[in-house]
Amino acid sequence: MSRVAAAIDAAEAAGRGAFVGYLPIGYPDLQTSIDAAVALAESGSDVLELGPPYSDPVMDGVVIQEATQAALAAGFRLRDTFTAVREIAARTDVPILVMTYWNPVLLYGVDRYADDLLAAGGAGLITPDITPDAAAEWIAASERTGLDRVFLAAPTSTDERLEMIARASTGFVYTVSTMGITGERAELDAAARGLVARLREHGVPRACVGIGISTPEQVAGVVEYADGAIVGTALVRALRDGGVEGLRAEARALASGTPR
Repeated sequence: MSRVAAAIDAAEAAGRGAFVGYLPIGYPDLQTSIDAAVALAESGSDVLELGPPYSDPVMDGVVIQEATQAALAAGFRLRDTFTAVREIAARTDVPILVMTYWNPVLLYGVDRYADDLLAAGGAGLITPDITPDAAAEWIAASERTGLDRVFLAAPTSTDERLEMIARASTGFVYTVSTMGITGERAELDAAARGLVARLREHGVPRACVGIGISTPEQVAGVVEYADGAIVGTALVRALRDGGVEGLRAEARALASGTPR
């Protein structure tokens, strides 16, 4: 079993849903982003989702876009991804997924990226802009290295596509709560509950819901029907406004919503 799946199952065994916390690498600087990720792991996150800054973040909302643009302006380089993962993995056992757009992986080389991520202590990739039918090279590399491959499912996905995602994903399926970009929303789209049910019909054992989750109450609502809740924007805002200690407090608050 993958480290990510094991972490989600451990949360389940403890009577709660998993808390997957996202932070961008390199914001506000590389070392602080490393310290922030460790603080997030220490404050209740079962799985870390780290995002290398990207120049065209089509899935990200304003808060995350501003953070990643600041990281790029501060000199972030793709190789810093592996430095961050290596240093974080040395300080925590919480599994680390890298959420990356596909073009940087292609430019770096799929096998080289997989090998360097594995060597750094990473657990796998979340790939928001590539579908399983276009990911043969990555699927082969992940099978060779044992890295998890987390694909996204959306409310608009057909049953045929959900079946493909179910067969290809490991760790969990990233279940998109609503159509659109990341960010906080006052109410989560009810389509998320229906989408998780559809994924169950296709045999998905672990589905975590992301996009728009920003409060402990929303986390609690999600883990009633899903295996975990993914939070990004609220954590990035807490880091921006309150530094690492502000992030730590926000993470603890969000984690309080995970007991079932």
